[in-house]
Amino acid sequence: MSVLGHLEELRTRLFKMLLAFGVGCIAAWFFYEDILHFLIQPLKQLPVAEQIISQGNLIFTAPTEAFFIRLKITAFAGFVLALPVILWQLWRFVTPGLHRKEKRYAIPFVFVSMVLFCAGVAFAFTTLPRALDFLASFSGTELVLLPRASEYLSFVLILIAGFGVTFEFPLVLLALTLIGVVSSQKLRRVRKVAYVTILIVAAIVTPTQDPVTLMMMSVPLGLLYEATILVARLMKK
Repeated sequence: MSVLGHLEELRTRLFKMLLAFGVGCIAAWFFYEDILHFLIQPLKQLPVAEQIISQGNLIFTAPTEAFFIRLKITAFAGFVLALPVILWQLWRFVTPGLHRKEKRYAIPFVFVSMVLFCAGVAFAFTTLPRALDFLASFSGTELVLLPRASEYLSFVLILIAGFGVTFEFPLVLLALTLIGVVSSQKLRRVRKVAYVTILIVAAIVTPTQDPVTLMMMSVPLGLLYEATILVARLMKK
């Protein structure tokens, strides 16, 4: 395929991704209340939830804040809903450069990507109440947490995105082994470096950075790294 052919292919794929994102945003707009209720649940699990949430709801202080909150949540949820299509289009774009044997991994690639992303999101919600409680504990007795809706939701969405993307790390390594950039032997040789990198990434992504939460994220990533090495060896046989 010529350079212009690749550009035309890229434009087509991007258009389909944007279309899927638009459809996802429309669907998320109508389910906004349910999504918002879901995102606020970790805050309501705090021991002092009744003291920091006004009548069970978050507050906003600017007239335009509610509108931009809705746009933010809708865009994020729309992206998540469109993610299978986005991943499929990305795979289809790189398919011409793969061998016949490697092309058969298209559907598993998309499926595993979604499973890993959902696992990251689930893990984020598991650690979020602990993270909020840990951060609020620094206030002492003279300060009370009264979170604004925009600040809290931005914190939650960034955390979800960070965990979701981080859990895709093994799949990226697996894709690199498929195209020959790295090998399972090299992954084994740099295992110590990989573990240090995992700890650094976990320290950046986890909001509390306390040892317990840090290990709760580092251990699954370490196990996924070892699983990547094993799967890479099996796929090359």
